[in-house]
Amino acid sequence: MATLADSFLADLDELSDNDANIVEEDDVEAGNMEEDVDGDLADIEALNYDDLDTVSKLQKTQRYNDIMQKVEDALEKGSGVQDHGMVLEDDPEYQLIVNCNVLSVDIENEIVIIHNFIRDKYRLKFPELESLVHHPIDYARVVKKIGNEMDLTLVDMEGLLPAAIRMVISVTASTTSGKPLPEEVLQKTIEACDRALALDSAKKKVLDFVETRMGYIAPNLSAIVGSAVAAKLMGTAGGLTALAKMPACNVQLLGAKKKNLAGFSTATSQFRVGFIEQTEVFQSTPPSLRMRAGRLLAAKSTLAARVDSTRGDPSGNTGRALREEIRKKIEKWQEPPPAKQPKPLPVPDSEPKKKRGGRRLRKMKERYAITDMRKLANRMQFGVPEESSLGDGLGEGYGMLGQAGNGKLRVSIGQSKLAAKVAKKFKEKRYGSSSGATSGLTSSLAFTPVQGIELSNPQSHAHQLGSGTQSTYFSENGTFSKIKRT
Repeated sequence: MATLADSFLADLDELSDNDANIVEEDDVEAGNMEEDVDGDLADIEALNYDDLDTVSKLQKTQRYNDIMQKVEDALEKGSGVQDHGMVLEDDPEYQLIVNCNVLSVDIENEIVIIHNFIRDKYRLKFPELESLVHHPIDYARVVKKIGNEMDLTLVDMEGLLPAAIRMVISVTASTTSGKPLPEEVLQKTIEACDRALALDSAKKKVLDFVETRMGYIAPNLSAIVGSAVAAKLMGTAGGLTALAKMPACNVQLLGAKKKNLAGFSTATSQFRVGFIEQTEVFQSTPPSLRMRAGRLLAAKSTLAARVDSTRGDPSGNTGRALREEIRKKIEKWQEPPPAKQPKPLPVPDSEPKKKRGGRRLRKMKERYAITDMRKLANRMQFGVPEESSLGDGLGEGYGMLGQAGNGKLRVSIGQSKLAAKVAKKFKEKRYGSSSGATSGLTSSLAFTPVQGIELSNPQSHAHQLGSGTQSTYFSENGTFSKIKRT
């Protein structure tokens, strides 16, 4: 029977054998990786970025040539009557449209690649041009027009760019640090520009073909934005299905270009608006509401594309209903706000309202209660003229003041609790508190109009006020006497 130590030794032997196998496998994998890396490096080294045919290969593919041949034939033939009873996916023309959408995306990518090639070559001649002209096709046209010319005043760029951009390019070219390109490099650059312009022309043909078939492929989307804009949206998004899956905020940006205003005002420029701004609804909307109209068009276009992708409504009624809804909303936005109506007064409530009583309410009534004097001043006796402050009815009227009985105003002797409380607080503030503490500003000398100077003790004075007696010292003929008053 094997002991515990023998079992441990056996486990160690197995572990050592497994480690040897793992090391061998790692060596084999490392060798394979080295071979793969060497192969990749060989491919990268074999790739020549100076050769345009190595970088751009789309125009030489069979798929590109076949699709473009079919598109040209279809454009020459024109649009015929479509068989709506056939399933859309089985229609060969629909398959051609799908292939055209995919090809348009490939053409866009190929134009970007060629644009990078042109920038790398022409950067030695005019490095600032790529920051002034952002669109690849416009950049290729300008490069082809300028060539190796150093004085841009001799180059006519009328119609290629706006006047402001042309002026900025001319000023920048006069101070550029670039040098003329060698003839071989310039020839490759011009060839790349021609290839980019040819791809752009092919893309326009594809979009024209798709536009002629949009009434059959996407009737609802075409009813909202038009056939031309619908074709551009589908071509940029990569097909009707891809457009249906795209959110409305991205549909609004399809076809948007980065605008270079060259330091000019941005007040009249529209941002974040692509092909949607080419629609009739957008152009007929006032400028202040165009951004809202663009968002609304993008949202409804997405809904229409989803309906078309599932062939939910081949007649296009859904698209026309959505377009009418858009039109009504834009008209509603332009309506002036309703006039402010006068608010009627509430119906008077003749029933007495229930109010909570209590100590707080009694105190409030006592605090704001009308005095007897004010009651008499507000009251008038029939047939008896009231007295006034200026006489002859002028000034403030006294009402029934002085007209009751003996001609005097009777004042009630009893003092209210609130008045007593206020008087007590005033005495404490004037003469000190009842505890005997006095204010530091209290003086024992007092000036009176009759006795002259009085000498008194403020503490005893306040205490005697509370008990009803008061002792005062006054000066009379140079002597002081003490009088006790009650």
